[in-house]
Amino acid sequence: MSDTEQRFNQHIASHMECIGETASIVAPVLGQAAGAIVETLLSERQVLVCGSGKANAFAQYFASCMLAYHETERPALPVLNLGADATTLAAIGLNNRIQEVFSRQIQALGHEGDSLLLLTDDGNRSSLIQALQAAHDRGIRVIAITGRSETDIHALFHEDDIDITLPDVGAACTAELMVVILNALCSEIEAHLFSDG
Repeated sequence: MSDTEQRFNQHIASHMECIGETASIVAPVLGQAAGAIVETLLSERQVLVCGSGKANAFAQYFASCMLAYHETERPALPVLNLGADATTLAAIGLNNRIQEVFSRQIQALGHEGDSLLLLTDDGNRSSLIQALQAAHDRGIRVIAITGRSETDIHALFHEDDIDITLPDVGAACTAELMVVILNALCSEIEAHLFSDG
């Protein structure tokens, strides 16, 4: 077996260990998160999503799955990634206002009854803290997937916010877990909205 094969096999083994460790933490809350998003969509409201740094790629992945389809051929669902428009982000970020890149969009585009899916690997980014506060000000329910517990974001959660906090397993494993969780979330949403059973 080559060194590459050994490293890859070790990566897969570590990945499976992370998945196993996380399943019991995420499974009870995943249904709540899917239910909240389904409730939003059935009320003809929208889901806003944002992620800091690399988590913005996961925000775009989720929005794309909802606007196109994940596993089920179906109508598009109104999900908007607030980090997708580089021109808007650059305009808002002028004059050192980068911390407002999401909150200003939530203030302009968000409505009571919407949901905000917030993705972060650490939970201490000022842009996400301001997004959370803006969502609360607008009567928007927050669903957060965070890579660490006891962060600044956690201190600001309201009682009806939904928190999926991953175990501290390192940045690479956190990224893999986010994709797995988002895939499961997409599947749950589609099952609730479009399943025949």
